[in-house]
Amino acid sequence: MTVVTIGSQEVALKATPLALLFYKQEFGSDLLADLAKFEQVQKNLSNLDTVAILQLIWAMAKAANGLGKPFPPFAKWLEGLDSIDFSDADLINAVVDEAANGFFRSRRPHPKTK
Repeated sequence: MTVVTIGSQEVALKATPLALLFYKQEFGSDLLADLAKFEQVQKNLSNLDTVAILQLIWAMAKAANGLGKPFPPFAKWLEGLDSIDFSDADLINAVVDEAANGFFRSRRPHPKTK
């Protein structure tokens, strides 16, 4: 789990399969497929999709909140944010690192059987 600061709020993020489900339910697309688009940003900053970043943050924040606990829909959650600084490299890196660590863990080798 990672905690980031957005404006004046601390937001806990957790990249889990639950975040994948919440993302699909709320936005109708696959989080990992959309996450792959972030690679294009590294090549050209004009490819930056700020709403996609906020959607990723929302899904991981909802997962960190836990299943069955009240959490606002995306637009209502956005309304609760006072500001966000997309030039804050630490924020963006923390979000992407949480996603990478949670969704793309390297596969552990299976123990050898005799």
